[in-house]
Order: sequence, then C-alpha cells, then structure tokens
Amino acid sequence: MDTLKIKVEDLTSEKIKTLKAGDLVLLSGVIYTARDAAHERMTREYKEGKGFPFDIKGKAIYYAGPCPAKPGEIIGSCGPTTSGRMDAYTPLLLDCGLKVMIGKGARNPDVIEAIKRNTCVYLGAIGGAGALIAECIKSAEVIAYDDLGTEAIRKLYVEDFPCTVLVDSDGNDIYQIGREKYQEI
Repeated sequence: MDTLKIKVEDLTSEKIKTLKAGDLVLLSGVIYTARDAAHERMTREYKEGKGFPFDIKGKAIYYAGPCPAKPGEIIGSCGPTTSGRMDAYTPLLLDCGLKVMIGKGARNPDVIEAIKRNTCVYLGAIGGAGALIAECIKSAEVIAYDDLGTEAIRKLYVEDFPCTVLVDSDGNDIYQIGREKYQEI
C-alpha cells in the first residue's frame, strides 16, 4: 500500500472522499492540539455565543497534550490521547466545519454519523510514539487557554506526520473492519 503525502490545507471534502479506511498518510501543514478540557471549554463558549478560539472551518485537531519542551527542542513528547474522551463534543465541532481529527482509539456511533454527514475524516496516530511524532513538529505555539497547561490549544506546523485513516467519510471504521475480519477466522 502506498503512503499518501497530503497537505492539511488540501483536505477539502473532495480530497477527503478519496481517503479510505486503512490508508497511510503523511500529513504536512498546520494542525491544532486540543484535549478534554479544551474541548469542554470550546463547546461551552461556543454555546454561550463567544465562538471558538480559532477558526475551525477546514482545520485539523490533534488530540494531544504535549510534554514541555527540553532546552533546544520545539516541543516535548507529543503522542495522541484516547479520542473517545472527545466524543461528546465532536459532532458539534464537525457540524461547525472541523474536517480532520487525529487521535487513537474507536469513536462512538454519533461521531461516525457526524463524520459521514460532514464529509470528514478521523486519522490515527501511533500511541506510545510521542517522542518520534515530536520530530515531525517544526513549530509550536500556544494560541488559547494557556491556563490549561499541557492541555492548552497549540498551533503546530508538522511535516510528514504519520497517520492511518481510521474512519473514512463513508463511515468505514478500521476497528469494525478488523473485528469482522477476525470473526471470519
């Protein structure tokens, strides 16, 4: 299987439709980190009429809370966190224009329906490889919720960030596909 090199800004609905569950992707461009606390605050503030702390339309959120950078480093270890912790907030964000999520683990049916409804994609990053992933991060800056520490929202510029398509825009779920294949054995 070929690995697809894709720029984040090229992940339009048309491009997303070409991605299939199981595809390997090297992602380059701007992505944003946000974990549980940031998701809760973003959705609460949106519902209060304050909007989001950055324009989420067409953007990618990486479910990560990076470790502090050591001297001379851009960022510390930056592995994915379990995506299911964001499931309560994700349909709203997708309905508001978010196109790409990066994390690890299965998503609930409401999230998969929102992925299909909005022509989005869920990508997986390798858990336990945070130090290696950090090497793909070329710049990092806190842009919102600095008081949340490692869970603050960061704007990252990444090059050749390795991902796998876990749920494609048709709702094909690599976790479900894997279970079905295993049951055939």
